[in-house]
Amino acid sequence: MPRLGLRPHLLLLLLLTFATLIASCRSPQVGEEIVVTIVADGTTRDVSITAGSTVSQAFQSAGIAPGSLDQADPPFYTVLSAGDLVTLTRVVEKFETEEIVIPFERQIVRNETLAEGETRLVQAGVNGLEEVTYRRILEDNLEVSKTEVKTVVLKEALPEIVMVGAQSSYTPLNIPGTIAYLAGGNAWIMEGSTANRRIIVSTGDLDGRIFTLSPNGEYLVFTRKSKKPADEEINTLWAVRTRNLDPKLIWLQAANVVHFASWIPGTNSVAYSTVEPRSAAPGWQANNDLYRVSITGGSPRRLLSANSGGVYGWWGMSFAYAPSGVLAYSRPDGIGLVDQDGGYLKPLLEITPLNTHSDWAWIPPLAWSADGKNLYFVSHASAPVPITSEESPYFDLSAASFSNEANVSIIDSTGMFAYPSPSPIQQISGEKSYQVAYLQSIFIEQSDTSRYRLMVMDRDGSNKKMLFPPSDSNGIEPQAPIWAPADIEGQTNDFLAVVYQGNLWLVDSGSGEAYQVTGDGLISKIDWK
Repeated sequence: MPRLGLRPHLLLLLLLTFATLIASCRSPQVGEEIVVTIVADGTTRDVSITAGSTVSQAFQSAGIAPGSLDQADPPFYTVLSAGDLVTLTRVVEKFETEEIVIPFERQIVRNETLAEGETRLVQAGVNGLEEVTYRRILEDNLEVSKTEVKTVVLKEALPEIVMVGAQSSYTPLNIPGTIAYLAGGNAWIMEGSTANRRIIVSTGDLDGRIFTLSPNGEYLVFTRKSKKPADEEINTLWAVRTRNLDPKLIWLQAANVVHFASWIPGTNSVAYSTVEPRSAAPGWQANNDLYRVSITGGSPRRLLSANSGGVYGWWGMSFAYAPSGVLAYSRPDGIGLVDQDGGYLKPLLEITPLNTHSDWAWIPPLAWSADGKNLYFVSHASAPVPITSEESPYFDLSAASFSNEANVSIIDSTGMFAYPSPSPIQQISGEKSYQVAYLQSIFIEQSDTSRYRLMVMDRDGSNKKMLFPPSDSNGIEPQAPIWAPADIEGQTNDFLAVVYQGNLWLVDSGSGEAYQVTGDGLISKIDWK
């Protein structure tokens, strides 16, 4: 077939049309002017800019100066095309402070010395004041966010403390010495009889970390919650004379006392160990140091410099004074003695540290016998393979004898919080001896969370028996049992004091007969001297 061809004039027309279309679709060339629309500061304007300009350059051409926080749509770096719409949002950051009243809290303290229904105001409540700084963000004069960035307490609020009568029908018991107890953040004492009770510290801020009487019961040493943030100061150490009718608090120039503070036998001084507050768990880094301070005044004196504290030393270490003044220490990896003149540790026995897989560490409880010849402590026992020694759930009650330099295990599988507590010297079977109270975990392999039973045994571990509470009742929380400082008339054996379900109980160490002393359920710490 013959080929079809295009006439020359038709071909030329098609080429011209195609060239026109190409020209109409091409991008503007550099140097050409294009028009864009800018919306800023409440006005809309058309602006001619050079092709290839960015949003920032368009604002510059329009004489608009964006601030450092201002936002553009599209973003500042975008290259514009003819007809584009550009919006500028003015962003302003403001910081404002505001004083806010902190309402005081109302604390109700049940007091068994008052008649049922009777109330008494112990402390009037006072509102506090804090200064709060806010960061405000405004977009085109409209607030889009308000964030609290800083809070400063200008004045602490004081709680209103009201005592409410809660007399109980429990039979009063005659008692030797002084019983001190912590209830609702306040310190109370009983003297002569469990019916004779009076408050000696009513600040409502005792934290219970330290709560101990001097050997003669004349002074109480305790810690109070700090008014500063917890990551700056945890607590402060104080003393009060129990026999004053209007007791005055004595600050002992010490802070951040978590694990240990105790009266130094035969002196008017207190020894204590400190920690450094931290924001991370557990809330401190232990110094593992030791200081002594006199309640009559003067600056604290260092007995032991800060040190690593061995394995898990970040948690801390504890100490125990013998009646003679010899000082023992306990830390997660062992026990030993402290040379108080030389300021160094003398290890006696290594103990396999417990790996808790948590933010706390176990410190072996320890206590001296009344004659200072034996040191009772809890040791970490091994477990069958494949359980590692550091993860063993078994703990024994042991003793170190300083008369024959022997270490022996006395009771197996007591639990990690057995808290041995030797009694004062007693006449047992015609000779001077003593007993040892301790706690026995109900669930041996979960002694970290188990409740316990109060037990008593002879000093060598013989004649052990359960005292309290009965086997069909819930056990007691871990605590150190407290012996009566002397015989009680009419009792064949000495009393032991424990806290059970928030109340004070006295237990006959011979018969096991128990007497409930309080009923308000607020007691958390006790001591008896």
